[in-house]
Amino acid sequence: MKQILLVEDDPQITQLLQLHYKEPNYLLTATDSGQDGLEKALQGTFDLIILDLTLPDIDGMEVCKGIRDHKISTAVLMLTSKSEEIDKVLALELGADDYVTKPFGIRELLARSKALIRRTEQVTAPITEVTHEISIKDLQIDLNLRKATLKGNRIDLTPKEFDLLVLLASNPGKAFTRQELLEQVWGYTFSGYEHTVTAHINRLRIKIETNLDQPEYILTSWGIGYRFIG
Repeated sequence: MKQILLVEDDPQITQLLQLHYKEPNYLLTATDSGQDGLEKALQGTFDLIILDLTLPDIDGMEVCKGIRDHKISTAVLMLTSKSEEIDKVLALELGADDYVTKPFGIRELLARSKALIRRTEQVTAPITEVTHEISIKDLQIDLNLRKATLKGNRIDLTPKEFDLLVLLASNPGKAFTRQELLEQVWGYTFSGYEHTVTAHINRLRIKIETNLDQPEYILTSWGIGYRFIG
């Protein structure tokens, strides 16, 4: 059973999602308070957090920031409105993994949420296939388990941070522009979201680099973008 936290103050949306995210496949915990949602996110173990941007007490931006500041790597799906284009960018930069624009179709929301849950699932059954791993210096990336370790210690990564790391590490020495990374990791083909890539690169570096002034893994290709050590 997948546990989902819904932080949404619109009772109609809450009722709609309660109809679709129900047992035996899902257990939905709902709250209309940003503060309560943040506390639940920090205390509970959820497979997905669906977070409204506009809340009556603290907004979704602050909740998302609080979740990431406490190193909670649970996937966050942000609910935004069409008039909040700049907020979508900021939400992604703060660590949201995806967003859905209101009014949304329930099929789209279900599809996006299931995709995020699949990315964060941990494989508990024995793996019979050959494990696909990337190993560079002290960094090991297990693509089957979606797990990365540094010097044997697990690195807590959000789904997008992991996808970004895998793309770079799978192409050592290749320089990617921010737009290319945005298209391949986020699936966004339009401009205006490049700073999202920069924000995620910065968070990745904090988690895997010993010296941020002299990174060993994720290097800057001046005038182009980023590349992994080759």
